[in-house]
Amino acid sequence: MKRCLYMILTALLAFQWFSLHPVQAEGALSVSAEHAVLMDAASGRVLYEKDAYEPALIASTTKIMTALIAVESGKMDEKVTVSKRAVYTEGSSIYLTEKESIRLKDLVYGLMLRSGNDAAVAIAEHVGGSVEGFVQMMNDKAAWLGMNDSRFENPHGLDGESHLSSAYDLGLLMAYAMKDEMFREITGSESYLSENRDYAWMNKNKMLTQYYDPTNGGKTGFTKAAGRTLVTSAAKEGMELIAVTLNAPDDWNDHRNMFEWGFAHFETVLLQKKGTVKVGGEAYYVPRDLAYPLTSSEKEQLEAVFYPVEEGTGLMAGVTYYKSGNNPIVEAAVWKERPPQSFLREVGDFLHRMMGVAPWST
Repeated sequence: MKRCLYMILTALLAFQWFSLHPVQAEGALSVSAEHAVLMDAASGRVLYEKDAYEPALIASTTKIMTALIAVESGKMDEKVTVSKRAVYTEGSSIYLTEKESIRLKDLVYGLMLRSGNDAAVAIAEHVGGSVEGFVQMMNDKAAWLGMNDSRFENPHGLDGESHLSSAYDLGLLMAYAMKDEMFREITGSESYLSENRDYAWMNKNKMLTQYYDPTNGGKTGFTKAAGRTLVTSAAKEGMELIAVTLNAPDDWNDHRNMFEWGFAHFETVLLQKKGTVKVGGEAYYVPRDLAYPLTSSEKEQLEAVFYPVEEGTGLMAGVTYYKSGNNPIVEAAVWKERPPQSFLREVGDFLHRMMGVAPWST
C-alpha cells in the first residue's frame, strides 16, 4: 500500500510542469463569442479566456473527438459497410449509400472536411460496435483527457440535452489530437479524393483555406441552438496556438484576432534544458526541456526559485518555481539524478493513462 501511494505521489510530482494561473496579457482583445479560449498547444497555458469553463452546446466540433478515436483505433485501412442508420442520419452529409463499402480513413476525411453526420455514425458503428458503444468510448476518452465539463451523447454533434462541452475542454482535446500525425494530416488538408468518389471533398474550414495562412487544422460547427462553433489551430515562429469559440456570430474574425493577439504578445521561452544541471554546487537531473509562453514583461521579471523536498522522499530533489514579479507562472520537478529507464517509463505510462499526457520521452 505504501509503495503504491509513493508511486502515485512521485508520478504526480514527476509531471514536468503545470500552469498555475491563466493570464491576461497587455493589449485589448474582444470577441463576439459567448465562450472562448486561446491556449498554447504545447504547455496548455491559457492565454485568453471568456467564460471558457462553462458547458455549452458544441455542434460539429464534436467530430474532433470522433476523428481522434477513429485514428487511434488502428483501423483506418479497414473497409466499413455503411448501415441504413448512417445513411438516414439528419444534417450535413457526404451522401453515403446503404451497404456501400468504404475505407474508415475516407470516412474520417469526410467527417472532418465536409462534416458528414452520416460518416460520423458509420465510424461509430465500425469502431465502437454500435453508436452507443462508441459514445461510451468518447466519454471515457474525455475523462482520460481531463475534460471535466464535457458529456457526449452522439458522434456528430446534433443537439442533445446533455451533449455539452466547454471552450477550455475543446482546447485540451484539440491540443492533444494535434500530437497525432495522422489526425494532423487530415485536419490540415484542404481537399481529399476518396477512391469511392469521382470528386474531391473540400474543407469547410475557411480559416485554413482562405482567411489565415498560419492555420494548420480545425473543425467548424453550427446548429440553430448552438450557434456558430469553431476550433482552430495555428502555428507561427515556433509557437502553436489553439483557439475555440462557441456561439460566435463573427467566428472567423474572432479566431484571426485571437491568433494575431497571441502571437504578438507571447513568445516561447526555454526555461530549462533536459539533462544534468548544477545548483549551489549540487548536481540535479531535469527530465525534459521546459518551454513556456511568456509576455515580454513576464520575461523581464522572470525568476526561478528552487525548493528542495525533505530527505527520504526517494528520487525527487525538489521543485523549481518560476514566477514573474509576485505572479506564479509554472512549476517544474527536479530529480536528484537520472532515474532508471524502467522507472521513467513506469511514471510516464502512469501519467499518460491518468492525464493523456506524455511528460517526457525515454
